[in-house]
Amino acid sequence: MENSHLHFNTSIGIKKPENIRNKQQACPFCERDQLTDLIAVDGPIILLKNKYPVLENAYQTVLIETDDCHGELSTYPKEHLHRLIRFGIKHWLDLEETGRYRSVIFFKNHGPLSGGTLAHPHMQIIGLDDIDYKERDSHEMFNGIVIAEKDSVRFTLSTKPRVGFYEFNIEMEDSSYQEGFSEYLQIAVHYILNHFPFKATSYNLFFHHIDNKIYAKVVSRFVTTPLYIGYGIPQVPNNLEWMAEEVKRIYY
Repeated sequence: MENSHLHFNTSIGIKKPENIRNKQQACPFCERDQLTDLIAVDGPIILLKNKYPVLENAYQTVLIETDDCHGELSTYPKEHLHRLIRFGIKHWLDLEETGRYRSVIFFKNHGPLSGGTLAHPHMQIIGLDDIDYKERDSHEMFNGIVIAEKDSVRFTLSTKPRVGFYEFNIEMEDSSYQEGFSEYLQIAVHYILNHFPFKATSYNLFFHHIDNKIYAKVVSRFVTTPLYIGYGIPQVPNNLEWMAEEVKRIYY
């Protein structure tokens, strides 16, 4: 039978440090000389094995984005932004190309409603032994109202969101890195945190690799709608056109 669920090891989970709500807790990512199991380093960017591998049948790594505990993707200087996203995509695709895993996921949590536990900016790259996330993917979930487009990179607002409400998409070919990809991504995150019509403190960023395309989906996080929790029914708001125009007005 096809495995459809990841198993979470609660005995490891209760040991994980948590400071996303309590800023007084020490940050393990700031103690850089104490970090172990490093995989790759590029200046302030570090990829290492996850010290708390809570997922069973998975190879878990953490990508520390910066040595600034108070840094944030929406405000990174362009040089660091491109350095980071290039680094992350390279190691994500490299792990995928080993063929050791059924699929490899690459994502970021930010804020108290994102599902994350540490405030220090980081992402995760995880090889899944027996689950293929691509079986749940479709190009349709990355379609939407076009906000901007250049150099074969497209920035859209989903008209058929995966979970519901507001999901921004960025897409490019996997053959070469395009700077517009990261810059559109940064705009989506900045808009959510600074100009959203509702106060937003949290978001998720998910990367997908489908049919020679790389997609990033940026999802604003609030309390999840009960219709999705109970029935798996996504909802589409009636102001998507307005939001797409608002992003254009602010950033272009």
